[in-house]
Amino acid sequence: MFDRDKWQEIWFSIKKHKLRTFLTALGVWWGIFMLIFLMGAGKGLDNGINRLFGSVAKNSVFFSSWKTTKPYDGYRAGRYISLDMDDIEAVKNQLGHKIDDISPRLDVWSAKISRNGVNYDLRVKGELPVILNIDAIEGFEGRFLNELDVKNRRKVAILGKHTAEKMFEDIPLDSVVGQYLNIKGAEFKIAGIFRSTIREMNQAKEAEEEVFIPLTTAQQLTNRGSRIHRFACTINKDHDIYAVEDEILALLKERHHVAPDDKRGVRSDNLAEEFAEIQGLLTGINLLTWIVGIGSLMAGVIGVGNIMLIVVKERTREIGIRKALGATPREIISMILLESVSITTVAGYLGLLSGTGIIALFNFALGDGGLEFYANPQVTPGVVLGSLFILIIAGFLSGLVPAKQAAQVDPVVALKDE
Repeated sequence: MFDRDKWQEIWFSIKKHKLRTFLTALGVWWGIFMLIFLMGAGKGLDNGINRLFGSVAKNSVFFSSWKTTKPYDGYRAGRYISLDMDDIEAVKNQLGHKIDDISPRLDVWSAKISRNGVNYDLRVKGELPVILNIDAIEGFEGRFLNELDVKNRRKVAILGKHTAEKMFEDIPLDSVVGQYLNIKGAEFKIAGIFRSTIREMNQAKEAEEEVFIPLTTAQQLTNRGSRIHRFACTINKDHDIYAVEDEILALLKERHHVAPDDKRGVRSDNLAEEFAEIQGLLTGINLLTWIVGIGSLMAGVIGVGNIMLIVVKERTREIGIRKALGATPREIISMILLESVSITTVAGYLGLLSGTGIIALFNFALGDGGLEFYANPQVTPGVVLGSLFILIIAGFLSGLVPAKQAAQVDPVVALKDE
């Protein structure tokens, strides 16, 4: 129930000691402001780092081969291991229930690419349509590779956005689809344009300088039969990615007579491991942010507690009179706690508004693109609710000791002449 007299007393006490109350509230304001600002800024770093990965599947593992470093099973060291589509089928047959997608790739080395007699130095890769589910790319114009392209060995090409801009400077980008280019002496029709979802500029530019053609077409063009250079797969979330990675490596090494402890004959690159390391770093930064922010807030709350002790000492005579007139310890405690919580909550709420306002201005200044490693700083609802909870608890705790001290005042001692 609203007690007008009690709130009038609190207002009178605050008004009587304006400077002291302001400095006390300033400590709480600064503490919650720093907490909100640091958490919002940390979220921007989190968003920026995660954005560097683009849309690449975080549960993906990439497998490739090189030459062996150890003799094994009667085979000498130094053999070059070549993967092929039979390996892909073996992985599907034995471990397909643990894998979501698998995409083999063949690099077309030294591919001469030209248009209108002008040669270009670009990377050509034979791919399957499923690469869209794994790599950090998305469609931009036209379409991507489809199953009919692969089945019929069609001579179609998908250009990276940067490649399309470089090769077709003379026409609008939306008119590139349907044009032709020459790859290793064969005419390819451009079916679409893709762009990289990676925000790191150099990596995005490098990715968009590639040309994709159907895997079967690349194998025919290079006379490689069913050979591939590498393949990528995404591991089903119901299975341990590291265990499945080891199983695939063991299967490939067994098929190609590679020593189990040979790290180069058949090797893998686990993106989940890299992502987990970065997430661990970000978690550490967030934890440090919470510690610094809450430490700053606690410094302000301790200041409130100290001031409330002074308030109790100054109002000892008043408290003694209240108790002599019949005030219960509970009423005395609630009076002190209410004043403490009021100062803490108002100052903290202003700090909350200030922190979110600064983050909003910072976000506006960065714009939609943000920076390379930093994007979209924001204060999440969880941080706001957590901060409000901390404020209420902090205000209660900061006034609890002074309130108990006030409740223990002896009316006789408080009213005696000094």
